[in-house]
Amino acid sequence: MPRASGSYRVFNIANHIAVGALALLCLLPLMNILAISFSDRTATSAGFVSFWPVNPTLAAYEYVLEDKGFLRALSISVFRVIMGGTINLVLTLLCAYPLSRESHSFRARTLYVWFFLFSSLFSGGLIPTYMVVRSTGLINSLFALVIPCAVPIFHIILLMNYFRSVPREIEEAARIDGAGHWKMLVSVLTPISKASIATVTLFSLVNHWNSWFDGMIYANDVNMHPLATFLHNKVVQSGLDILINTSDMETLNRLMKVSDQTTKAAQIFLAMIPILCVYPFLQKYFAKGIIIGSVKG
Repeated sequence: MPRASGSYRVFNIANHIAVGALALLCLLPLMNILAISFSDRTATSAGFVSFWPVNPTLAAYEYVLEDKGFLRALSISVFRVIMGGTINLVLTLLCAYPLSRESHSFRARTLYVWFFLFSSLFSGGLIPTYMVVRSTGLINSLFALVIPCAVPIFHIILLMNYFRSVPREIEEAARIDGAGHWKMLVSVLTPISKASIATVTLFSLVNHWNSWFDGMIYANDVNMHPLATFLHNKVVQSGLDILINTSDMETLNRLMKVSDQTTKAAQIFLAMIPILCVYPFLQKYFAKGIIIGSVKG
């Protein structure tokens, strides 16, 4: 291995410093939210909390985890992520495979590719989409959060390009062994496409978990709001949504320890935990899947 030049070493050190600084800038807001959630109301209200808890307490998390509205919204989001992510992945695979075939084996391929491309560039608009959802009876239903985004066009294009990059010799060998289209998709292409599948799965999970606007317009009942919509409404609102009973000393003692800021910070941090737990397992496939799936059209 040739020795690196002095200028290259300087560039490498500067590059690591710049990336480390950017990573720290991304972590600082998270550290601030975490510190606020563990601090008591006096220190938070006085603005003494920066990146380390002041007078640490778990009162905010105790209050949040006993909030039935938060737990209900959390369960709705978990169900949405599981059902929506599964539907997205299945439909993406079923659409990407035929679109990755050659024109002589799938004559309408070009027409469908242009159809999907056109729909990715020009949407129907908010009002027509709402009218379709309402006319199909999906308002105040969990399916209203899943069906309108069931076919992610970007994921189809990404996976289609990866399928087209697979050497044809592999498919020819499978066909010689008697594999049909279903066998080709399930037993040949899917196992060797882990990187791209993990990438589109991560995109689907994050999109479903963070999406809040569709929950606000498709769910008139607040009991049907997913967690992202619930948190959005909480952040916009001011003040603790709690009924104070002066004869309940436990409630009064808890209110002395929590504030609107600490409870909101605790809710936001709890909402980030699932994505923080899932991302490290899929991160190793992320860059590889993006690169491989975008090199061939």
